[in-house]
Amino acid sequence: MLSRVANSIYWMCRYIERAENVARFISVNLNLLLDMPSEKGKHWEPLMMITGDQELFEIKYQDYTQKEVSHFLTFDREYPNSILTCLAAARENGRSIREIISSEMWEHLNNFYLELADNRSPAMAIEDPHRFFKIIQMRSHLFTGLMDSTMSHGEAWNFARIGMMIERADKTSRILDVKYFMLLPRADMVNTPIDNIQWTAVLKSASAFEMFRKEHHQITPRKVAGFLIFDNQFPRSIRHCISKAQVCLHRITGSPPGSANSTAEKRLGRLKADLEYTDIDEVLDHGMHEYLDGLQIRLNQVDEAIGTTFFNLNPMIEASSNEQ
Repeated sequence: MLSRVANSIYWMCRYIERAENVARFISVNLNLLLDMPSEKGKHWEPLMMITGDQELFEIKYQDYTQKEVSHFLTFDREYPNSILTCLAAARENGRSIREIISSEMWEHLNNFYLELADNRSPAMAIEDPHRFFKIIQMRSHLFTGLMDSTMSHGEAWNFARIGMMIERADKTSRILDVKYFMLLPRADMVNTPIDNIQWTAVLKSASAFEMFRKEHHQITPRKVAGFLIFDNQFPRSIRHCISKAQVCLHRITGSPPGSANSTAEKRLGRLKADLEYTDIDEVLDHGMHEYLDGLQIRLNQVDEAIGTTFFNLNPMIEASSNEQ
């Protein structure tokens, strides 16, 4: 496969996953406001902390209000990680590899972008934000379903899955990092309704609430963090995402499990092994923020290694051409 094609399909799926995650974060925040109306002014800045783009926001906007944060994260074309910008980038990548992806995938991606870019979309996002952001999530899920059911599961599909899994692991780590820091229980809030509502919101941010409750009866910071990092069966846990990414990488290289013939395989293999042989108690002893910050750095290093190994990109070119 041409390195250009592999790069395009990898980033197409990363951008789709990124757009879907941003829509989910906003949607969960909207629902949280219904349960905690007195806290309205404190719930929108954390969304910018998750993306790490507070400085970009503050250059153009005055306050962390629902309207301004939602517009910035959804429609701002100058912001490289807005939903609209991500879909535009995914669409351009998809356009360049139309002979590789199925016609159903291309038609859905093209329509997805055109609907969001329509002049009426900002008004809908204000009038009925719950429905608007739920539609974006469903459109993203439909694209993933079309990819799995209409595209041959060969090299191109495996590159797509790697991009999706790395992006998903990164976003799960970010939502947990910010929320864990903000919601560290104070003595007067432990096991209160507010405490439970906030940690329920963390789970819902990763679409993990129902699956978590099947395994755990009580919602606690330790159990939530352990589930989102180390659960091996939940599809949005960091460990599960890294495990699936490694399987796809071995399919591409042909290396047998347990071996590594490239820098990308070595970095991903080390990360997978560390996740398998670490538990939540070790993480809490070391420090949750420090652990997740290190994890995000290692995910970026895996992405860099994939770019240099398969896409013929040097690290500086990759960093400038694909905004993280």
